[in-house]
Amino acid sequence: MTAESLAIGQRSLADPGIRYPLWPPLTTGCPKTSTDEVAYPVEVEYDYERVSASIFDASTFNAARFNAPAGGGLDRWAPLMPPLLAAGLGEGGTPLVELGGGVFVKDESRNPTWSHKDRLNRCTVSAAVGIGAEGIVVASSGNHGASAAAYAARAGLSCVVLLSEDAPPAVASFVRAYGAAVLPVSTDARWPLLRQLVDRLGYHPVSNLTVTHTGHAFGPEGYKSVAYEIFADVGLPAAVFVPTGYGELLFGIWKGFDELRMLGVSTGVPRLFSCEPAAGGPLASAMARHLPAARVAVSPTAAYAIDCSVSGYRGVLALTRSSGAALALTDAELAAAQRELASIGLWYELSSAAGLAGYRQLGTEFDGPVVCIATSSGFKDVTVGTHDHTVIDPSWDVVCTHLRNAGLPV
Repeated sequence: MTAESLAIGQRSLADPGIRYPLWPPLTTGCPKTSTDEVAYPVEVEYDYERVSASIFDASTFNAARFNAPAGGGLDRWAPLMPPLLAAGLGEGGTPLVELGGGVFVKDESRNPTWSHKDRLNRCTVSAAVGIGAEGIVVASSGNHGASAAAYAARAGLSCVVLLSEDAPPAVASFVRAYGAAVLPVSTDARWPLLRQLVDRLGYHPVSNLTVTHTGHAFGPEGYKSVAYEIFADVGLPAAVFVPTGYGELLFGIWKGFDELRMLGVSTGVPRLFSCEPAAGGPLASAMARHLPAARVAVSPTAAYAIDCSVSGYRGVLALTRSSGAALALTDAELAAAQRELASIGLWYELSSAAGLAGYRQLGTEFDGPVVCIATSSGFKDVTVGTHDHTVIDPSWDVVCTHLRNAGLPV
C-alpha cells in the first residue's frame, strides 16, 4: 500500500512566512508578494518531523525501486511528494551512467515519455485529479506537452496542448497519440489562449501563466526525486550540471538535496550549475544583475526545448543557496557535447546535452562525483527525420565509398 503524503500546505518562496492551504494548488504564484513585474512562486511544504529518514536507506530504496507496483513511479517517495492521486507510469528510477573520471550522466530519457517531464506531470496531473478538473491544458515546445498528454490519458482526463509553431513534426504526432487536442499557435498567442482555456473551460493549467515564471506549485516536487536517486547511487556529488529553461528542474534538484541535508541523511548540498543557451539565458541575466527574475531577447538556436525568454525566482534560489553559477552555452558547444555522448552510446536531443556541455565549458576539477543531467531522448530533436535515406547500389565499390564517408576503415 502506498505511504501517505506528508504535504501540509503551500508557502511563498519570496516570504516563507506567508502560507496557504495545500488545496487548491496555486498556479499563478504567491498572490501577496507578486507584482506586475515579478511573479514569485510558492512551494509545497511538509511535516518533516514525521518523515522517516529510513526511506533513504539503501536496502529500503532498492526494494522500493525494483518492487514498486506497476506504474508506481514516484510512490516510493510518497511522504515527500504532494498527494499522488493520478496513476503513475513508472516514472523515475533512471540510470546513472559513468563517463569516466568520476563524471556521470543521469539519463532521464529512460522515463515513460522519454523525458524528465514525467516526474513533474505525475504531480501536476495529480493536482488536477485532486480538484476534480475535467481536463488539463499546457503550453509546450514538446517534452512537457507529450508528458502531460500521457499522464492525462492515464488519469482519464482531457488534454489540450498549445504547441509551439516551430516544434518538430514528430512531437505533434507523439502528443496526438495519447488522444490530446493539439493546437499549434504562435508563441505570442500561447499564453493568452491558455488563460482563456482555463477561464472558459475550467481546465487545470500545468504550465506557466505569469509574467515571469512561476509554474505549478506541485510540479518541481516531482523533480526532487532526481536528487534522491543520485544520492542513493553515488552519495553526495560535488556538482550537478542541469539543462535549464525556466529553472523548475534546477530548483527541484536543489530542494531534494536540501531535504536530504535537513533530514540528516547527507552533510550538504552539491554546487548546482544552470546550463542555458547563450542565445537567451534569462537566468544568467538575472544572476548577473542580482534580480529575482529577468526577461531577455532570444536569438535563433537549435536548443528549442530550453530557449526561454523569461526566468523565475526558483532558479535564482537554487543557484544562490547551492553556491552555484549560471552558464551560457553556444549551439556549437551543445553540439560537441551531443556528439560526445552519442559516441559512447547515449543519444540525446541538443538541449539535453547542455549539462555535459556546461561541465566541459567550466573545465573545473571537483573533489567528488560530478553529475550531468540529460533530460530527453534524441528522438525529440529538430533534426530527426531529415537525413537522407535513399536506397544505395549494393555493389562493393559503392558500399566502400559510403563506409569511407562515414569515417570507417575499409
